[in-house]
Amino acid sequence: MVDKHFWKNKRVYLTGHTGFKGSWLALWLTNMGAEVKGYALDPATTPSLFEEAKVIEKIQSEIGDIRDLKQLQASMLEFNPDILIHMAAQPLARKCSKLKSIISVTTDKCYENKEWVWGYREDEAMGGHDPYSSSKGCAELVTSAYRRSFMQERGIGLATARAGNVIGGGDWAEDRLIPDILNAFENNQPVIIRNPKSTRPWQHVLEPLSGYLVLAQKLYEAPQKYAEGWNFGPKDEDAKPVDWILDRMVNKWQGDASWQLDDNAHPHEARYI
Repeated sequence: MVDKHFWKNKRVYLTGHTGFKGSWLALWLTNMGAEVKGYALDPATTPSLFEEAKVIEKIQSEIGDIRDLKQLQASMLEFNPDILIHMAAQPLARKCSKLKSIISVTTDKCYENKEWVWGYREDEAMGGHDPYSSSKGCAELVTSAYRRSFMQERGIGLATARAGNVIGGGDWAEDRLIPDILNAFENNQPVIIRNPKSTRPWQHVLEPLSGYLVLAQKLYEAPQKYAEGWNFGPKDEDAKPVDWILDRMVNKWQGDASWQLDDNAHPHEARYI
């Protein structure tokens, strides 16, 4: 379980803190007494959880592009964190003298998808039919290389965290199921759905975040033992198809709420993930 005493006064560098999951994690960390510095682009949506929850008042926030090597390096070295959470900047982390624990967040889409109806195990092959999935598989391989080439010898625990489809309050992103459903309902329009039978491992945002925090704790205390890839998701029987969620939300909303199938042609999308 998440140990709030562990996090008190820990210095945590968090990339992507202006996003949906990043904002939730920043709030959770500060609530436990951690000192947090975030580095990310401006929020991608209006409204955003970052702005609505006034995250900027609770942490050190720096707006920047992770591709700007000079700015990112200066930002991280100035803060000198104990723990790094999110993607990118693994090579820079070698220069941070206090750093002991790194979580690189990818996704469960990193696996070579074989349309199985059960969850993938951590040792399954990386891959992906589409560019997004392939890029996440590449991120896993790069992280593994840095772990073996640089981190192990310094006693720094570097792990990847692979989570599935996350839902929860404060998500205003486009092309995400729950926000799209609510936007359509509020505008008295039917929800247009591409693949109602696609099954996904839905989970509330606090579920994978709690996993990331526990993993960071374990890496800090035993960096070699837990430095690998980890999946965070629901039980196989809790993965539900899109229409299961749609029908329940239509029933809860009532009124003129409805959904309909999109008959247009779309790129390949996995049925089971």
